[in-house]
Amino acid sequence: MKETLLLTREDVKELLTLGDCIDAVGRAFSLAARGLIPKAGVLGFPATDGGFHMKVASLAGDPGHFAAKLNGNFFHNRERFGMPNIQGLIVLCDLANGRPLAVMDSIKITILRTGAATGVAARELARRNAGVVTICGCGNQGRVSLRALQSVMRIERLYLWDIDPQASANMEAEFGSSLAQPIEVAGSPGAGAHASDVIVTCTPSRQAFLASADVRPGAFIAAVGADNEEKNEISASLMAAATVVTDSTEQCAQFGDLHHAIEAGVASERSVHAELGQILAGLRPGRTRDDEVVIFDSTGTALQDVAAAALVYERAVAAGRGRPFTFAA
Repeated sequence: MKETLLLTREDVKELLTLGDCIDAVGRAFSLAARGLIPKAGVLGFPATDGGFHMKVASLAGDPGHFAAKLNGNFFHNRERFGMPNIQGLIVLCDLANGRPLAVMDSIKITILRTGAATGVAARELARRNAGVVTICGCGNQGRVSLRALQSVMRIERLYLWDIDPQASANMEAEFGSSLAQPIEVAGSPGAGAHASDVIVTCTPSRQAFLASADVRPGAFIAAVGADNEEKNEISASLMAAATVVTDSTEQCAQFGDLHHAIEAGVASERSVHAELGQILAGLRPGRTRDDEVVIFDSTGTALQDVAAAALVYERAVAAGRGRPFTFAA
């Protein structure tokens, strides 16, 4: 096929499953840790009431792929203009010759690949008998995070918290029929977290809300929300006390929860235990003690995007999905 494929959000939704995304993201992290693919890149550009970010990465293989994702994050869009707060595209190219293979909607991929990283990290870093979960942030990312956890562990009890109580109630109603285990809407982040083995924070908070006193020994925390330098969910003291694993240490030092701990003077890049890919590749150990608090600082990398986008494209070609077009026409 010499044309470029145009793939809509619905196409992506039909072609990409969370389970497959978990496998693809895990492989990409491991390849990067072993030095088999170049380092991913990121560029942020501010704008009034929001901003843009571009993430780029390649993925070795036969064929190899290169992806560039451009997302616009404008968090007043829905209330002001009735349009999504986050919009974007991924351009996927052939790594051997640069030919544009596909242009696809990025939103579903971003949500799924972020949840996939949480699933991979929980599988590697949570205690083997972990069963009690708290989700802080009951939007799309909270839902996907929960589904990812369901695929890698047995959930015995679930706590939900959101700054908007209605969002928590909506998520409770949605999952109540499919999850046999008890679900409780928590009145504060700590109320659920203090009883939990696994905690996911996926909010747009600009102020840390999870502290050391909220977390019990042995907990695993996936800190997902801090994807720019102004966002912050995990207190600096908790970051300093925990074993920190990153998706990209360099990136987390720029705008993850690690960034805020470094600014507070209680952490550094050298204090990071490992990147997730190093653990997957067997280059660094994962959890070493049952009482160890482990934080996965998840800022989102282009490695995840290219792994997911390549899978979507391959399935689209096989299924005859998408609209072919040529830039030369």
